[in-house]
Amino acid sequence: MEYRTVAQLDDAVVSWLATLPRDIDIVAGVPRSGLLVASLLALHLNVPMTDVAGLIEGRVIQSGARYKGTDPRSYLARPRHVLVIDDSVCSGLQMRTVKERIRSASLPHRISYAAVYMAPDARLEGHVDFYRELVPMPRVFEWNLMHGTVLSNSCMDIDGVLCRDPTDHENDDGERYNRFLRETESLMLPTSQVGWLVTSRLEKYRAATEEWLARHKVQYRELRMMQYPDMAARRAARAYADFKANIYIETGAWLFIESDAALAAQIAQLTGRSVFCTETREMLEPGAFSAPERRAAPPQEPALGAALRATARAVRQRLRGSPQSG
Repeated sequence: MEYRTVAQLDDAVVSWLATLPRDIDIVAGVPRSGLLVASLLALHLNVPMTDVAGLIEGRVIQSGARYKGTDPRSYLARPRHVLVIDDSVCSGLQMRTVKERIRSASLPHRISYAAVYMAPDARLEGHVDFYRELVPMPRVFEWNLMHGTVLSNSCMDIDGVLCRDPTDHENDDGERYNRFLRETESLMLPTSQVGWLVTSRLEKYRAATEEWLARHKVQYRELRMMQYPDMAARRAARAYADFKANIYIETGAWLFIESDAALAAQIAQLTGRSVFCTETREMLEPGAFSAPERRAAPPQEPALGAALRATARAVRQRLRGSPQSG
């Protein structure tokens, strides 16, 4: 799985400056992700920015006190060199739509088109005049992780991702836990369909879980839950990582999104596949663990060995000590 962070995006924009045209007068972002790129690029170039609608309507986003250029209220009154930019181009459908919309407006400006990241196949189609980096599919970006089409072929944890984890007081396998399932607040809700919701919650809590997901309009193809009679049996088995790793392998998903850092490290090691950890905002790549391939194990495989647990603890400490963790 190819992954780019916001920090990497900014680095790419800065390294791009030397090869972009020097006469760019204004940067117009393609909503929504292109606005992030447009803002970064406009700041580095010290030029005004707008969005596609603003470009067509002749308005510029108000600049701060440090910008000393032309009054933004009249900036587009005369022809300018406009760079219309998006974060990425894959199929090119969005960029074609934008081009047609701008072409229909018969604007007096000279328009160039750009994207920071380009799918290799899309490069040959001439969708943009400039791009910074070829990034193959499948790929996912930090700024649209919960909104991209990659989710349809991903596994996703529930507690710690879609909602907070229960407290020890709430986690009683009784009335307090049922209240948590009914009333817990949401955290990060996806706007695209998720392939497989994979949770350590017990099967007996399916109805309450499905009701909460429906209430929060979470779309998914399948909900996979642990098959134990009660929490005591689940805790005694200690098979959380194996359960999630087996489903990741079985489904052939592109990505697993897990909340807990230690568990994310274990899943990545067991499967040899990418795991995104929401606790650390970091993508764990299988190459970092040098784990041999393994076949899927029975759903209730016993606990991981001491060596694997030690590795997971070490990885967790490394992640929490990294500059990106917080």
